[in-house]
Amino acid sequence: MLDPKEVAAREAVKAVKDGMTIGIGTGSTAAFAIRAIGERVKLEGLHVRAVATSSRSREMAAEWGIPLIDLCEVEALDLTIDGADQVGPNLSLIKGGGGALLREKIVAQASRELIIICDETKRQMPFGQHPLPVAVVPFGHTLTRRRLERFCQKVLLRPKAPDSPEPYLTDDGLYIYDMHMETIADPPQLEQRLKQIVGVVEVGLFNGLASRVLFGFHDGHVEELLPEHSARL
Repeated sequence: MLDPKEVAAREAVKAVKDGMTIGIGTGSTAAFAIRAIGERVKLEGLHVRAVATSSRSREMAAEWGIPLIDLCEVEALDLTIDGADQVGPNLSLIKGGGGALLREKIVAQASRELIIICDETKRQMPFGQHPLPVAVVPFGHTLTRRRLERFCQKVLLRPKAPDSPEPYLTDDGLYIYDMHMETIADPPQLEQRLKQIVGVVEVGLFNGLASRVLFGFHDGHVEELLPEHSARL
């Protein structure tokens, strides 16, 4: 039986062409894409340059021989492949389970095309059942949490490890609060309102950014979902 995440990743990597500058995401699903790109680099002599969204992805890409650059070296990326925690209406996404939502959104907005890879479970409704990650400044973070609590049932500070008393720290030195709610009726509006809170740096809602979503299945087939309309340029 095939891993549906790997099935989706290998389909997405077919879109990577010689000479492209690409973005690579963070998390268990994105790791399949990194490996598939690395295999093409080694076996086909594929020439690409990549921007990684986290130190973990950067290390993995280096291990697979994928040339890496800093995002500041380019004006735009041809393509980014990344995963998602949940896919909603018009390809609104919840992302940040891997802790890299800030860099992932920066890279997504810098990309001409964003391909999201995942399995069928990621589009279960209602949208918003998966915890929504919010990256916040450590200074005064408990006050920020209280303001976040106005929007949901429960807000939890993400720990460094399941039983650790220390908070998780992103590559940019931020804490992550996971917001638990029943549903998100209007993702763009919620994103806008949360980002108005002082102390909030970024929200794990990706609206109008995904070009397409590829869902992998155990039998090896892939389903593609396109947005009804896109805010992308």
